[in-house]
Amino acid sequence: MYATLMNSIDCVKKRIELIVSRSHVPEDPLHSKNTLEWLLKLAPDADDALRVSALGHDIERAMEGRKVKREAFRDFDEFKSAHARNSAEILKGIMEECGIEDRGFIDDVYNLVLRHESGGDPRSDLLKDADGISFFHVNLPLYFERNGWDETERRCIWGYRRLSDMARDIVRGFDYRDEALKRLMSHILER
Repeated sequence: MYATLMNSIDCVKKRIELIVSRSHVPEDPLHSKNTLEWLLKLAPDADDALRVSALGHDIERAMEGRKVKREAFRDFDEFKSAHARNSAEILKGIMEECGIEDRGFIDDVYNLVLRHESGGDPRSDLLKDADGISFFHVNLPLYFERNGWDETERRCIWGYRRLSDMARDIVRGFDYRDEALKRLMSHILER
């Protein structure tokens, strides 16, 4: 049974990588892998459910005909909640298609992804931190290029506030090549 589960988990990971590699958001493939890297730096013994969740937490963004559009929501938190729920649903379908029969595993991944924006328990808080650190590590330059100062400032304030103290320490250590990003992050960190 263990070998079957591991084959099924490999199937899920490959499906996630394929879908994310086709995303119209250029940083999505790097962010997926980088979130997993940060998760493993924060928790080297992270279980398979956390690892799958790290890779697939934003899969909704990579889907053709994306259902969750920011402009359809009153505020950013509502948008992020809908994004997380849709990503969790997509991953649940992928896990079932790949033959994962362990309902506990499916539910674990579903709940982790559902809470990856808000946290609320130690495991989802860990995923939230890995995701947040990765945003500042690899997403920020492309996000800034696409959205400009004001939107990026708003997004950074939101993202930095949701990090744990330990994750904030990590982000404070990042050094950006772009002078505008350096000024922006200096402004964010001074708040």
